[in-house]
Amino acid sequence: MAHASHAVTQDVMLPPADAETGAGVYTSKLGMWMFLLSEVMFFTALIGSYLILRFSKPDAWAAPGQVLNIPVTAVNTFILICSSVTMVKAYAAAADGNQKGLKLWLVATVLIGATFVGVQVYEYIHLIEKHFTPSAGLYGSTFYTMTGFHGFHVSMGVICMMFVTMRAFQGKYTQADHRGVEVIGLYWHFVDLVWILLFTIVYLI
Repeated sequence: MAHASHAVTQDVMLPPADAETGAGVYTSKLGMWMFLLSEVMFFTALIGSYLILRFSKPDAWAAPGQVLNIPVTAVNTFILICSSVTMVKAYAAAADGNQKGLKLWLVATVLIGATFVGVQVYEYIHLIEKHFTPSAGLYGSTFYTMTGFHGFHVSMGVICMMFVTMRAFQGKYTQADHRGVEVIGLYWHFVDLVWILLFTIVYLI
């Protein structure tokens, strides 16, 4: 009897997995917000350093479009924006309990994200063939640092999205509980937004 009472007490005292915090936000979502806050600081420092170097030594940079292939990257930017749309569709399908739609839009997001990374690799190969490498002065080093870090974030996002997609095919997400889809969606929209800023600053200005 005492043992049963102790077990019941433990069940009452221990919070459920991924319980809501005092702010009414479940822990994995709060954790993602905190992580993204650190990422905001990271990319702010990166972009800020780039702008300081860019405007303090303008002669070290080529004119927009002289070295970088703006049309290809513009198309790639559009591709990444499309992946945000499919991510929204996936979350909406999960919230509606539409399992078929959830799987379809997650797969689409994975494929589009992987396409973006593939186009970026294609761009790197052609730039290196033209001898525009990370050692090509401030322009080269800052370009590869900023776009490389972002490309790494997108690649990690694709891998995580594949994991979420696999769980979706296993029926792990329901209309009542689709937190995993929401959390990865927050990350994905963040990397999309960062790329829009990078494309504007690095390619167009």
